[in-house]
Amino acid sequence: MNGAIKYSTEVSEALAQGKPIVALESTIISHGLPRPSNLEVAKECESIIRKRGAVPATIAVLDGVIHIGLEAGELEAIANRDDIYKASSRDLAIIVALGKSAATTVAATAHLAAFAGIEVFATGGLGGVHRGANESFDESADLTALSALDMTVVCAGVKSILDVHATLERLETLAIGVVGYKTNRFPGFYLTDSGFEIEHRVDSAEEIASIIKARKSLHTSNHALIVANPVEKEMPKARHDEILATGLTNAASEGIDGKYVTPFLLEHFHTASKGESLAINTEIIKSNCALAADIAVALK
Repeated sequence: MNGAIKYSTEVSEALAQGKPIVALESTIISHGLPRPSNLEVAKECESIIRKRGAVPATIAVLDGVIHIGLEAGELEAIANRDDIYKASSRDLAIIVALGKSAATTVAATAHLAAFAGIEVFATGGLGGVHRGANESFDESADLTALSALDMTVVCAGVKSILDVHATLERLETLAIGVVGYKTNRFPGFYLTDSGFEIEHRVDSAEEIASIIKARKSLHTSNHALIVANPVEKEMPKARHDEILATGLTNAASEGIDGKYVTPFLLEHFHTASKGESLAINTEIIKSNCALAADIAVALK
């Protein structure tokens, strides 16, 4: 693996000095947000983390090299190049060996962050069990990856286009811990409340840091901890449900299935909501970056 992994100057110094670090995925930059706002949001997220006393480590693969933390030009490449694949953990070795470039999903980012010794990861919405998975077996690799990693993931719950109830059941089966940040209701990405309850609530980054430390002491940290942080300004539920229903109908009529359903529905939300979903998505990731930074600082 000599030469296959590169640490940014900032991240390398942070690791050497024991500074708090927050991992960030790159799929939201290359595939989740439109240009040029994707680069603007990526820079703003990194800035938020720095202002709160932590170091951002955006993770990606460029020309066969895994990057833990991106320099300015590398961040621009992920945002603007047209040859960027979307890589889950199963794809990493293939992408590296073939010298390709890829943005990392939650599963791949968490894997590489854990490898690098980073404990806290901020993302938008977690992947999960898809609707109709009892027939399609369509379930995000995020879940299985997080079932085997010591990682604290700050997210706005799971994407509301998924089967939230089934996802919560899988999280329990896989022993992935879940706490709600200032809430007892599991958030649904665009919605502050997906309709399901969370058993455990926390009200500060310090409480979350205490849980992380207790998990290590009790040897239960070989599974991830999900910190569910609801968005402040949600999409009206009636509007959300209407857009989702039409999106699911359109996907079925056009034969969209498997891994193509999520990007199709997210694009449908963006178009049908006239940009409202994009604005909410942006606020979600910014809020999660701020909380993740506070947790990373509290851990130190």
